[in-house]
Amino acid sequence: MKNKVQNKGAAQLTINGKTYDLPVLAGSVGPDVIDIRTLYRDAGVFTYDPGFTSTASCESQITYIDGDEGVLLYRGYPIDQLADNASFIETAYLLLHGDLPTKDELHSFDWTIRRHTMLHDQFDQFFRGFRRDAHRWRSWSARWARSAPSITTPPTSMTCRRAPSRPTA
Repeated sequence: MKNKVQNKGAAQLTINGKTYDLPVLAGSVGPDVIDIRTLYRDAGVFTYDPGFTSTASCESQITYIDGDEGVLLYRGYPIDQLADNASFIETAYLLLHGDLPTKDELHSFDWTIRRHTMLHDQFDQFFRGFRRDAHRWRSWSARWARSAPSITTPPTSMTCRRAPSRPTA
């Protein structure tokens, strides 16, 4: 992805008679920002922003949030439009690639996701070991951590190597 942040000049901040030049940056959406990353190093001061209300925490080409205006964008698309008009797979493609997929891209991406997220048939037996009324996530995490990787790993690939023997004196 191409970096969309543009340098728009500098802002000057004077602290105890000394002036500091801070870069002003413009993104693709939202107000310009003053980059204060070097402020502590150069001036020995922090900024104070209770509630983190006027501070951008990171540069993102995926998400834009303006809580005061109720705006949440994913790659420039309002989240409510994506929720109403796009499938989960289309939204995943958007987040990964930057644009909504064409019909052919969606078909290919959907096939790839389905092909690489299949579970082995032996998981059926694995899940039958749970009580019918057991809490799904507790059972899943407890059993997964201990035994799931060994269910689909053939014994031939689980070879142990002996440590090299040390020469004796």
